[in-house]
Amino acid sequence: MSSASLQPPADAKPPVRHPDAPEPGELLGAHYEHCFGCGPGQPHGLHLEARAGDGVSLTAEFTVQPAHQGAPGLAHGGVLATALDETLGSLNWLLRTIAVTGRLETDFVAPVPVGTVLHLEAEVTAVAGRKIYSRATGRIGGPEGPVAVRAEALFVEVKVDHFTDHGREQEIQAAMSDPDQIRRSRAFEVNP
Repeated sequence: MSSASLQPPADAKPPVRHPDAPEPGELLGAHYEHCFGCGPGQPHGLHLEARAGDGVSLTAEFTVQPAHQGAPGLAHGGVLATALDETLGSLNWLLRTIAVTGRLETDFVAPVPVGTVLHLEAEVTAVAGRKIYSRATGRIGGPEGPVAVRAEALFVEVKVDHFTDHGREQEIQAAMSDPDQIRRSRAFEVNP
């Protein structure tokens, strides 16, 4: 059972996929090369890959590496929470909204061994003003495998200034100086 802050208010609206959102099945790609969740430039990162689904949903997966373990041979719970947060944050690309995590509640259902491919599914359940409500499930052994983790989250829409006012100057300038306009704009699209 999630906390009251993760329950959409009575006047919440169903989510609406943005007309310019990636097509179902399309790989979303990394929003920032150095993102721990999805960036290819992070040697110990998750390298999570997400694909747009139908409506305001997506699927994602990542392989638990030895660098991700907590107890010997098992994924660290914080890494699993990060995978859920990254997956849930990626949903905002389907809304074409810049948002950050306001609250994340995670249930750890079963241990996840190193070497496991964790299959994740996520969807936005409601939108109320700047608040975006969503949920995700992570399964072992395939999309129909046993549930290992699940989460519910509240994201809050922000302006790009949230990132430029609070991020470290060196990384902000590097991202803003990228000659690739798409990479430059995507660096600030998903929760940090």
